[in-house]
Amino acid sequence: MPQQFHIYINLKANDLVLTSKVNKPYSFVIAEPVNRNTMYKKLTLMLLLVVNFAFANTDGGWTLDKNDDGIKVYTRNLASSKVKAIKVECNLDATPSQLVAVLMDISNGDGWVYHTASSYIIKQVSPSELYYYSLVNVPWPVHNRDFIAHIKVTQNPTTKVITVDAPCIPDMVPRKSNVVRIEESTGKWIITPISDGKVKIEYTLHADPGGNIPSWLVNMFVTQGPIESFKKLKLQLQKPAYKNAKLAYIVD
Repeated sequence: MPQQFHIYINLKANDLVLTSKVNKPYSFVIAEPVNRNTMYKKLTLMLLLVVNFAFANTDGGWTLDKNDDGIKVYTRNLASSKVKAIKVECNLDATPSQLVAVLMDISNGDGWVYHTASSYIIKQVSPSELYYYSLVNVPWPVHNRDFIAHIKVTQNPTTKVITVDAPCIPDMVPRKSNVVRIEESTGKWIITPISDGKVKIEYTLHADPGGNIPSWLVNMFVTQGPIESFKKLKLQLQKPAYKNAKLAYIVD
């Protein structure tokens, strides 16, 4: 959601002070006395300048960046980060249980998740909640990355829509030398059943890879990983281990 700005105006003598919700003052000095009509014109101009500045620093809308094999990848700019967020939309030939079974099969994530070297469960809280560690291979000369994610699966009992939250946490496993820990990452899957054996996917992710990788370089390749991962996910879902998956906490 775009950040909302509230503008407060104070008029003191010939000083015009505008302050935003985020407590950043915008001050203008009117050099000479003016009549009421001129004051209103100047005030309108100042408000337009401030509003334009404010919206230049809010989150942007989603822009379709790639559309490949039915997989749509969108990107958006964030006011809080130089790295773009991504959103993936697609339909998959799978039941909700099949897809969730793949997502929760952490040890086999290297079979479809882009550049994953290895993954393992740190703590299994319940069948629908766990913490896991993942090591990500990054091409030389950049250091490899790792992260710790907390996955929790919930299902709306009325709509049957499934939400899989997967934020990162910084410390649950000791850090490794020459591996950069990803500390800021929020991922979410929204899985909507649309017919027998089909689901609609909306996946959103914003991750800061940390280290010294320039943001412009990260943004150049931010859509490559999702496209490759979702293509492999389609194949992963057809493997015998997931073909007839049934999960007690998911209603298909």
